[in-house]
Amino acid sequence: MKIAILDDYQNVALQCADWEPLGAEIEVFTEPFAGPDEVVARLAGFDVVVAMRERTPFPAAVFDRLPELKLLVSTGRRNAAIDLDAAKRRGVVVSATGALAAPTVEHAWALILAGARNLPLEFRSMREGGWQVGLGMALRDKTLGLLGLGRLGAEVARIGQAFGMKPIAWSQNLTPERAAEHGVTAVSKEDLFAQSDVLSVHLVLSERTRGLVGAAELAAMKPTALLVNTSRGPIVDESALVEALRGKEIAAAALDVYDVEPLPADHPLRTLDNAILTPHIGYVSRETYEIFYGGAVEDIAAFQAGEPINVLNG
Repeated sequence: MKIAILDDYQNVALQCADWEPLGAEIEVFTEPFAGPDEVVARLAGFDVVVAMRERTPFPAAVFDRLPELKLLVSTGRRNAAIDLDAAKRRGVVVSATGALAAPTVEHAWALILAGARNLPLEFRSMREGGWQVGLGMALRDKTLGLLGLGRLGAEVARIGQAFGMKPIAWSQNLTPERAAEHGVTAVSKEDLFAQSDVLSVHLVLSERTRGLVGAAELAAMKPTALLVNTSRGPIVDESALVEALRGKEIAAAALDVYDVEPLPADHPLRTLDNAILTPHIGYVSRETYEIFYGGAVEDIAAFQAGEPINVLNG
């Protein structure tokens, strides 16, 4: 059996699980592929592929050109980059692994605190021999807006309450009763953007949510507000956000996700002092990777035994 492990940017996959019992030939790819043609060229001849989240897309056109592929393991259960129906048509089993929510919640708060206290600029000033360069924002008694109040949004709200913040939330299906279960006030979409001092995005990317935060929503926010996105880049209109940051319509944006990943080196977001950027590391922790890669080994072993587990396209 030949196994390809994709997009292992830190080159840690073989350290995070015991792959030896599989008795397989394993190749680790640490750099992203340029596009579908390179995906097909580099993965030709592999029986099993382990995909790290949604970093490499697997549309129908890719499955059609990988006739030897038999098993695709997705780290985590939700992976919009895999065409499950196409995989099934081609006889490819797609299995999933477990995941952790806590690291993403913690990273959202790292970004909130970095934005509230202007930490990137203060870090830079210290490294350049300077001293204080700005005024931070205290979080107590400020309004924490949550665009989405699912598992992650509810956890972010709970931590906000510990800081003494007032959490409010909106999503298409959120009810006042559901919000109240978490000590959160449900508001209209308009009030969410107008009232939030910190607005954190926690929605699943879909046709309903793509571009949900556009120029009008950004213009409705306070000029002192901080926008945080650890969910999916396309939920926020990236071009509109760049213009809002350039025009100081909002104070700052703290982002972990982007329309195109890795973020192009010449992207305008990289030039803005009020854009706090991290490279989609919300879920990137040793604990998460041990679950991802340990689960991948279990999925592959079960497939070898003729009894696939955690199948997404059964």
